[in-house]
Amino acid sequence: MVRARDDRRPTPRSPELLVHVAPMRRRHLRAVLRIEAETHPRPWSLSLFMSEMALRSSRAYYVARVDGLVVGYVGLMMNGDEGHITTIAVDPNWHRRKIGTRLLLVAAREAIRRGGQSLTLEVRTSNTAAQELYRAFGFRPAGVRKNYYAETNEDALIMWAEDVNEAAYGRRLDDIGGSIPGETVVDESSRP
Repeated sequence: MVRARDDRRPTPRSPELLVHVAPMRRRHLRAVLRIEAETHPRPWSLSLFMSEMALRSSRAYYVARVDGLVVGYVGLMMNGDEGHITTIAVDPNWHRRKIGTRLLLVAAREAIRRGGQSLTLEVRTSNTAAQELYRAFGFRPAGVRKNYYAETNEDALIMWAEDVNEAAYGRRLDDIGGSIPGETVVDESSRP
């Protein structure tokens, strides 16, 4: 199936990108589901996103927008003092623009704000680009989940970042944030 390009969709222009990161809302889900379908062999459903978003005390979901267009999203689940990145995806047309970095930065800071001391996630063993991003955030391999991605029979690498509540990790996040070209505006007024 060939998709026609939407001429109204903004395209990455200069490195001086203005990205707005805000809590995910129902109005964002059509775009989120489009990205989900483009980036995952077995995408999450609308009902799964809705149920996750309803768990506000233990979940936080964010979208990244450029010129009003949703270009990526991230999910965070808190379990005690552990933050788990449940999902993160960027529209393929917006890869290599630090959208994922911005989203992970917001999720990590939210986990710390909620009392997180460590962060964890799973990533496909073949996804070396994502693993490189996670390593920049201090994630280290801690194990493998065999056939975690059932649709492709692919293993997941389990990664952890420890002591995220320490000052050294805060400095790491500040350094990452300072290295991103352009501007990231985080909507703090309507936290999930």
